[in-house]
Amino acid sequence: MNGHRTSGSLQTRLLLLLMAAVTFVWLIAAFLTWTDARRELDELLDGHLAQAAALLVVQQGHSDDDHEIADVPSLHKYAPKVAFQVFHDGQLMVRSSNAGHSPMSTQPSGFSTVQLDGAPWRIFATRGTENEVQVFVGEQTDTRSAILRAVLRSMLLPLGFALPVLALLVWWAVRQGLAPLRQLSQMLVHRSPHSMTPVVLGDMPSEVEPLVQALNALFGRIESMMAAERRFTSDAAHELRTPIAAIRAQAQVALGAGSNSRERDHALRTTLAGCDRAARLVDQLLTLARLEAGSDNGSMAADDVDLCAVTRRVAADLAATALARGQTLTLDTPVECRVRGNDMLTAVLVRNLIDNALRYSPDGAQVQVDVARHIDCPFIQVQDSGPGMSQKNMARLGERFFRVLGNAQPGSGLGWSIVRRIAKVFGATVEVGPSGLLKGLSVRVVWPAGEASSPGALKSVA
Repeated sequence: MNGHRTSGSLQTRLLLLLMAAVTFVWLIAAFLTWTDARRELDELLDGHLAQAAALLVVQQGHSDDDHEIADVPSLHKYAPKVAFQVFHDGQLMVRSSNAGHSPMSTQPSGFSTVQLDGAPWRIFATRGTENEVQVFVGEQTDTRSAILRAVLRSMLLPLGFALPVLALLVWWAVRQGLAPLRQLSQMLVHRSPHSMTPVVLGDMPSEVEPLVQALNALFGRIESMMAAERRFTSDAAHELRTPIAAIRAQAQVALGAGSNSRERDHALRTTLAGCDRAARLVDQLLTLARLEAGSDNGSMAADDVDLCAVTRRVAADLAATALARGQTLTLDTPVECRVRGNDMLTAVLVRNLIDNALRYSPDGAQVQVDVARHIDCPFIQVQDSGPGMSQKNMARLGERFFRVLGNAQPGSGLGWSIVRRIAKVFGATVEVGPSGLLKGLSVRVVWPAGEASSPGALKSVA
């Protein structure tokens, strides 16, 4: 069962988040509109009450001393919602038809909210200039609520109808915005599993471009790994075929030797040499495969390595080979020279350099190994007194399975590929040329400046 759990559609999530945000903002705006409209409406209607009271005060101040109560008839459908009373020296002089005979409010002036006949009323009270006139003007508060609802209805209903339209437009905008992702998804779904060509999208947004670039980089790395795997398979099949065939042939010779012990011993020794060659070839192939796979996926760790210690250790291992052929192996290294690398890979690099010099130099030749620095760049240099190499052949060093014609020494040609690959992994460069000291071949591997941790301990070479 697949343990990967999906979190739903990105388009659905964007739509929900956007609609939630739009609805929240819409509700906040509606609440603020309702609050502001109610406040403004109260202020407006309170101003009307105050204005009506002032008119009544002025009118009553110019009236005669008639003590008969005047009832004002209702002339409008909203008239029952509004009431007023005018008192002169405590006596009710004028009132609306829906107002009682007792004062509508106990407050002599200002606004107040009271209950009259079970309904809430908004009352404004004021006195005349000589305080003998008392005026009360009131209005039912449900009238205000009705007006407020009408105002809000005229404002919010269009917004309510606009909300679904807005949701539809948001959905369309999100869908159009995510179209490149759907296009990329469809392209990857219908893509051949063997295709490593870069993904190309028309009119690619800047937000999608890093994703496409990362995918293309991934395809490039996968293609490199697949090519390395194919090369490794081809190399192994190509190179192992020869030593295996030789081992088989020598085994058949040993079987047919019968009582001829000298011929049998020679065939067995040749078989052992073929096994050694095959084992060395397998080690080189595996090293090259690890280098290519490790550098491609970034897993090749780099540490401080003492190049002098590694060189001395490798030279000691190869000293017996040099002595067997009467060769002179000279080593000149300082106390310490630290470079950025990997101990195992650095040893492989040094071993291939020295082994190639010993292998392709004649018996009795000289091989000189130096570790030093030049302009703060630590390096290892291997020189030999062998026959050297033409410029054409030097240019081809590092090609897989390239070997100089006419050389009888066994080998696969992978050693140089390994040297150049290790140098590339750790930022070093390989320089090949004729040896001015021993007149043979000179190989120098140089690390970048600043790689040596103790520059003062290194010998300077011009």
